[in-house]
Amino acid sequence: MSDTRCRRCLLRELAEGAALYESVKAYRQELSEDTRTPDGEFEARLDLCRACRYLQNATCMQCGCYVEIRAAKKDIHCPMEKW
Repeated sequence: MSDTRCRRCLLRELAEGAALYESVKAYRQELSEDTRTPDGEFEARLDLCRACRYLQNATCMQCGCYVEIRAAKKDIHCPMEKW
């Protein structure tokens, strides 16, 4: 039997991550504008994560975070220095 799970997916793309993704959206909305990454930059960060070989099932295998949570705050950066 083959493993068909998505390796380079974000929480919002994983069926089992749907509830957690809703929490991420709420968390991001509660961040102040000074703290929250602007929408366009947030999406650009996630695009870079999706292309990264260290993304596995919405988790950065370099730091162990869910990338959508890490990308939400503008003062937190990628451990691989991609953003």
